[in-house]
Amino acid sequence: MTANFDSLARWYHTLELSTFGVKLESARFAHIKALSDCRDILLLGDGDGRFLKRLLKIAPTARIRSIDASAEMLRLAASRVAPADQSRVTFECADALTAELPTFAYDGVATIFFLDCFTAGEAAGLIGRVANALRPGGTWVFADFAIPAAGPQRVAAHAVTALLYAFFRWRTGISARRLPDSEGLIAKAGLTASASTNFVFGLLRSVVFRR
Repeated sequence: MTANFDSLARWYHTLELSTFGVKLESARFAHIKALSDCRDILLLGDGDGRFLKRLLKIAPTARIRSIDASAEMLRLAASRVAPADQSRVTFECADALTAELPTFAYDGVATIFFLDCFTAGEAAGLIGRVANALRPGGTWVFADFAIPAAGPQRVAAHAVTALLYAFFRWRTGISARRLPDSEGLIAKAGLTASASTNFVFGLLRSVVFRR
């Protein structure tokens, strides 16, 4: 069953601010400039369109395909796009697990707090397909939750993510119960991390991968 974020769409930004302040926003935009020279960008699960709005300014010549399973999130995202930029964006209400992703179609990809919605098996399949859609030399900007390697931060991260998964499984029906090793899966798909930034003691990660 595809997760449904429609009921949270209007409240998603408020929910972020009430739980993590501006830290999620900081992680979201930390490496967006890595996509500035891209011409064809695949944006998966952007939600209410805050990343898209800034991306249109950062990459002024890019064509962007934005896929999200929530029609309400896409409606909010579309409302953020200036009239002059509307021809550059294609919105698609679809499940990323089954959406068509042509080989070598994009020189830029962004998955921002998105891959955590999937089980390890689902994430592995999706990451492999996305990697195949990225051209050689292409850029993948990734931001998501993470579990630090050791120490009290690791214990705290497990507790925080467990609460988040319980909430989002209840409200949206996501299939995941724990974080997939998204960074490891992206690396196995043939990409190399070129820059990374941690937030909240490693609970949030933003990474630039290159193919």
